[in-house]
Amino acid sequence: MNIFLDNVNLDSQTGPNHFGKKLVKYFLKQGHTFDQRKTPDAQISFIERNHRLDVDLGPIPLIQRLDGIYFDPTNDYKLQNENIFKTYEVADGIVFQSEFSKNLVFKHFGEHKNYTIIHNGADLELINSIEPFTVDREYDSLWCCASHWRPFKRLEENIRYFLEFSSANDLLIVCGAALYPANITKHERIVYTGDVDVPTLLSIFKAADYFVHLGRYDNCPNVVIDARASGCEIICASVGGTKEVAGKGATIVLEKQWEYNPEPVNKHRPLDFTKIIKNKQDSDIDMNKVAERYSDFLTNTIKGL
Repeated sequence: MNIFLDNVNLDSQTGPNHFGKKLVKYFLKQGHTFDQRKTPDAQISFIERNHRLDVDLGPIPLIQRLDGIYFDPTNDYKLQNENIFKTYEVADGIVFQSEFSKNLVFKHFGEHKNYTIIHNGADLELINSIEPFTVDREYDSLWCCASHWRPFKRLEENIRYFLEFSSANDLLIVCGAALYPANITKHERIVYTGDVDVPTLLSIFKAADYFVHLGRYDNCPNVVIDARASGCEIICASVGGTKEVAGKGATIVLEKQWEYNPEPVNKHRPLDFTKIIKNKQDSDIDMNKVAERYSDFLTNTIKGL
């Protein structure tokens, strides 16, 4: 089928756009096209609709790929959600990135008649082609964390976990620019890279033993999926969709269950590292399989119209 991809910037490395690039690659492998000179069979809008295509033959089926929505009462979150909700109302189908994402959206927007849950996937072909990063110092185990750092990503908790549970000769690499660089923890066993490109990030993942991602509210973080696919053992927090893709046996730091009610996202919420369990959930993170599930959902949605 021919697909119109809406609200995606394939030149950006942010989570949704990074996934969009992977989806295009594997859709093309399946024989789908993205030819804007031809009438599309379906439109996939990431988060919210920026364009609505209509042709003489009738409206184009609209699929909304939805991760999270706004819920911070310190902002006008209903206004922030306005176009997301309008897209939700008119969409012919919804792809949620996780069960967590579905529960959050259903709580605030109501249930949708046609939806599926499809976790993000890893480009195993790309990962297998990349050599592990070489660190110019000796260490026992290599730890890593990566994000576009904001307070709810909890960089300070990642660092605290590393310092508490690592051995004396372990090393932590922190990727991504810190929001408050003046407040970062300086330590002889912590290296800050700033922002790096995707191949470099994957090479670091392939060299690392552990990937720490203790952020709150993440729906389905691509960095966790890529790190897991690269061989890292994942350490994450329980609130969010991260545990759904962290892999069986991943370390989960428990916090009080969130009922999806409005709350300030940047409030400091330290974790209790005595409350730890091993993950029992598993998931298929192969982008080949993920693209097949998207294709099946698009096909079934079009048939049902």
